[in-house]
Amino acid sequence: MLNRFSRREFAKLFGSAALAPTILPALSTERALAQNGTIAPPAQQLFPNGFLWGSATASYQVEGAVKADGRGVSIWDTFSHTPGKTNNGDTGDVADDHYHRYKEDIQLMKAMGLQTYRFSVAWSRIFPNGTGMPNPKGIDFYSRVVDELLANKIQPYCTLFHWDLPQALEDKGGWQSRETSEAFANYAGYVAQHLSDRVTHFMTLNEMRSFVDIGYRDGRHAPGLKLPPAKVNQVRHHAVLAHGLGVQAIRAHAKSGIKVGLAENAEACSPIIETPEHIEAARKAMREENAGYLTAVLEGKYTEQYLAHHGANAPKFTDADMKAIGSPIDFVGLNNYTTTWVRADADAKGYAIISAPESYPHMMSSWLRVGPQGLYWAPKFIAEIWGVKEIYITENGASSTDVLTTDGHVYDSDRIMYLRSYLTQLHRGVSEGVPVKGYFCWSFMDNFEWADGYAYRFGLHYVDFKTQKRTPKMSAHFYKEVIARNGLA
Repeated sequence: MLNRFSRREFAKLFGSAALAPTILPALSTERALAQNGTIAPPAQQLFPNGFLWGSATASYQVEGAVKADGRGVSIWDTFSHTPGKTNNGDTGDVADDHYHRYKEDIQLMKAMGLQTYRFSVAWSRIFPNGTGMPNPKGIDFYSRVVDELLANKIQPYCTLFHWDLPQALEDKGGWQSRETSEAFANYAGYVAQHLSDRVTHFMTLNEMRSFVDIGYRDGRHAPGLKLPPAKVNQVRHHAVLAHGLGVQAIRAHAKSGIKVGLAENAEACSPIIETPEHIEAARKAMREENAGYLTAVLEGKYTEQYLAHHGANAPKFTDADMKAIGSPIDFVGLNNYTTTWVRADADAKGYAIISAPESYPHMMSSWLRVGPQGLYWAPKFIAEIWGVKEIYITENGASSTDVLTTDGHVYDSDRIMYLRSYLTQLHRGVSEGVPVKGYFCWSFMDNFEWADGYAYRFGLHYVDFKTQKRTPKMSAHFYKEVIARNGLA
């Protein structure tokens, strides 16, 4: 990329042109040699025409304005205000104040060249009590956001549930209750009815695996429960049921021409060594390790191994449930940050998961182990195992320390390294025909990172949470270049 810079451009990006006299002549010589055919020009990893480049956020993480315009209380309001539940007692009360600053943020999206933006709707803004009478000011807000995106030639992708369940529903049992699945369908149908004249892609739930396992099993996220296995499995069933009923409701109430899917953080099972036996083991693992979520959705059934493993703790369900869960979807959204390494094994399953040693490289978040191969193998297996024809990487990004320097920049070279590595693996798959149609970088800007509060930053834009000033990081400049090129160089 440097061979395109003038000294002025070099100074603008790096704060000084001091190095330019030594670097630029060498780059000019290299360019001249390439043009003369003496050396090969740098290889480009271009994506297909029409590939969509976007970014993503979630309602509770960015909006703030938790009491504005009739919004009801969500479980994350309750959880974050419970002492000891979040880092430093941080809450999403203000977050990025996106509720009031969305026009400013959309201008930053436009400046980056984003072609699409994935946002989520806060259920409690639409139905403050989860059910009952809708709140017109809630749907009006998202309608304005959609209009502003379209006015700036940015395609909106809408997620209907990104973890902020109305507290009123949690008080009635939350995802332990089948009624929550039914309430979600009513809510999803209502939003689709009002936005589908302008929004073409809807995702039902975001990361069922996360909000069920971390929120209802481990207790580290809202609502902070540690349920026994049988109840966790029933919560899991109600989540996939909500997805299926939501798909049906969206199709029933939306305008024609829309597409429906989900955004799931499936286990990205990848062979530890790319030999036939390990690849086949990873393929088996991809299906079984996602049996309670993505596999159930794409097959309309739980695998025999999944039910046998849980035995008496397996979820209770009906044939009608599974038919709804298996409602045909138009695309799969894959949230991917890390890789689940798999090796061949002689046991009944035919595979074994490799646990990461302490020395395994990771980003600022200890769970975010660097494994770009997952962005190749997971979409590849989803297409091969289930015949999915349309896949989106609905989240991929990295946490960092992100220090704002005295010259007003964030030189997040670690995030750029991460993104370049993952996009290289994504390109590998796309070039082989894996049907990934778009990529959403997480996140557009720093935000409330759930139980970690504001300690970890994932954004392409640095946010000073005291002043709400947004500053594009070096990774934002990198991603802007990726979008402009439609690939890597």
